[in-house]
Amino acid sequence: MAPVAVYPASDGSTASVQVKGPALVIGSLSTAEDGKYQRLVSELEATRPVERQMLDRLLDQATVLSAESYPSVYVTLSPVDHQNLRPRLSELLTLLLEGLSPLGTLHVLHLTSTDSTSFSSNLTLSGFHVLTVNPTEGTVIAQKPALPTGASLLLKTTTLTPASVPLPRRSIAAKKAIWNITSPRGDTIDAESLLTDADRARPAACEPVKAGGPRRRKACKGCTCGLAEEEEAELQSGLTKVVVLDGGEGGRASEVTLSEKERLSKAVKAAPKATSSCGNCFLGDAFRCASCPYIGLPAFKPGEKVEIDLGMDDI
Repeated sequence: MAPVAVYPASDGSTASVQVKGPALVIGSLSTAEDGKYQRLVSELEATRPVERQMLDRLLDQATVLSAESYPSVYVTLSPVDHQNLRPRLSELLTLLLEGLSPLGTLHVLHLTSTDSTSFSSNLTLSGFHVLTVNPTEGTVIAQKPALPTGASLLLKTTTLTPASVPLPRRSIAAKKAIWNITSPRGDTIDAESLLTDADRARPAACEPVKAGGPRRRKACKGCTCGLAEEEEAELQSGLTKVVVLDGGEGGRASEVTLSEKERLSKAVKAAPKATSSCGNCFLGDAFRCASCPYIGLPAFKPGEKVEIDLGMDDI
């Protein structure tokens, strides 16, 4: 068996070249007892120097492999040895990767069909490039990359200029038609035909006045229903009624006309200011006693009469 380094060719196949250097053979007690280890060493010694190592001495660090010193490494173990090696397989592959020279090959022999698949996955994770997997013969061949792990390489790139695409040429008439907003562009829709009778109806400014019914507090601006005229007439005739609450302890309320309200207001202004027993009734409910007659009424100024307009809708 001649010393070779195997590497993948550009067409996907594999190629080999002659290399110089010793081969490393790693065996175990089992393969030494059945003679597989000695037969492999004898075959390799016919073409190159061979260095021998045992698996347990490498894992126990009883011996150290020289860095990048072996063009090829052969591992011959029994199926039982491969099963026992699984917990420390990554450790062994790291040692072999350091000892192999660039483009050096690793030959793993006597694998079972199940072990060959899992072994190739571990080789890839450890940094090897798997070349061949033969489950029938139980062999896996992998190669160490030419560049170390983590090395950078400058790649030459070529910038491709995109080919220009000719645009379709339009005639002058076609260009003018694009900007001609008066040219017909299909069927048109009459916007008026989309309106219903409810859309065309003009909303009333305010509701018509009904005698004895509820009404707005104040007529709308530009009122056309007659509410503004009715309010003006009530003001002139003094028919607008208000509720007046006196400041007595009983809190008596009375309904008077607007003119009477004005008379009472003048009388209140001329009368001396009234004060409550606690002096806080005008501040609001938060300052009033539990028996205060002003409970529920808004705050007011001292001596002011509280008035409520009966014409308000919320009463």
